[in-house]
Amino acid sequence: MIAHMTIPKDLIGQLARARSVAVLTGAGVSVESGVPTFRAAQTGLWAKYNPEELSTPRAFRRNPRLVWEWYAWLRQLVAEARPNAAHLALAQMEKLFPEFNLITQNIDSLHQRAGSRDVIELHGNVTRTKCFDEDVVVASWPDIGDVPPKCPHCGGLLRPDVVWFEEQLPEAAMERAATASATCDVFLSIGTAAVVYPAAALPGDALRHGAVVVEINPQPTPLTDRAHFVLTGSAGEVLPELLRALGKE
Repeated sequence: MIAHMTIPKDLIGQLARARSVAVLTGAGVSVESGVPTFRAAQTGLWAKYNPEELSTPRAFRRNPRLVWEWYAWLRQLVAEARPNAAHLALAQMEKLFPEFNLITQNIDSLHQRAGSRDVIELHGNVTRTKCFDEDVVVASWPDIGDVPPKCPHCGGLLRPDVVWFEEQLPEAAMERAATASATCDVFLSIGTAAVVYPAAALPGDALRHGAVVVEINPQPTPLTDRAHFVLTGSAGEVLPELLRALGKE
């Protein structure tokens, strides 16, 4: 934890007056919990594969066992991770505003495990499973050794409930995220490189509709020059300080 980070008083004032806050989180938030970024996860047994080779519908059709096993490894890694200070701070911040929309590009459910109650998941959730053919979530299935397992309803293959390359983001989640971005008073972009669209367009939507935009990231991004406030540092360092400053206000 960094000591006594200076949070701009103007930013605290904007948040203290805000009725609606929207937050977009990216991989940088979960890296501090030991969850690697997507490409950084291609290590060890998986180093010889490109992410695109394991995360497209075509890849699944070509080698469903390989894709299922890669995501099973990732699911186990996520299960062993724990919410960090950033996840916990956001769960607390949710209680401070009449309207608080937490939008995430992450698929690890760490926000929910930290106590956030209503998370808009743009890229799905690796802890859930769905039918490849019917596109519906499947909670359980007979364990008869199939890899991947079969859908108990139609007999098709099961897959992780995540958004792969070449797939559209879930329409309902994207609509909620766009509405939250266009109607918020303050928008926080946290731990995201702001380059993966359409999620990367959300801060711009907030700017165009008059929101105060705050970026929290260790490194500059394409959003940095347009943000009203830039807090340089990791989410796990900055967010607890921001929450502390808000509490004093």
